[in-house]
Amino acid sequence: MERHIRNELQLIDDIYRNYREGYLRFAYSYVHDKTVAEDLVSESIMYFWENRDRLEHIQDARSYIFIALKHKCLDYLQRYRTWTDISDSLLTNKEWELNMRISCLEACDPYELFSAEIQSLIDETLEGLPEKSVLIFTKSRYDNKTYQEIARDMGISVKTVEFHMNKVLTALRKSLRDYLPLIFAFLLFCKN
Repeated sequence: MERHIRNELQLIDDIYRNYREGYLRFAYSYVHDKTVAEDLVSESIMYFWENRDRLEHIQDARSYIFIALKHKCLDYLQRYRTWTDISDSLLTNKEWELNMRISCLEACDPYELFSAEIQSLIDETLEGLPEKSVLIFTKSRYDNKTYQEIARDMGISVKTVEFHMNKVLTALRKSLRDYLPLIFAFLLFCKN
């Protein structure tokens, strides 16, 4: 029994010394990675060694290891192709996502977003105020009329115009209080 094991060890040693380089060249010619080729050769030789009891009918161990190496190379290349396909798919998805983010950012106009949000808050605030106050504010801010012109057009005193304007501006300051520092910074940025 001991002699049988020594013969097997001698066979593996001979195969390793005499055929390893040929196995490596074969594996490398397909996997194009020296470390992977070395691993596959070692795995093939180990596979033969670990299964030698079941493989007693094998006449030529070198050929058997070569066939095992061929199958290990095929398995490796198929796994590599699968991972490459998955990687390409993920890369394609990442590229698409990145392109979408770039497109969205290029299309984004901060001034429009900012002014639309502010305008929405102004409109909301004005809806909650008396109609007369809103009309006076509209004539002043949107129609660019002076307090005297508004007073004359509406048949009211300038003090009444001032009262309604003060009421609207106080309400707007209250609803836009969180935005005032941003509005100030935005106005400074736009001037530069």
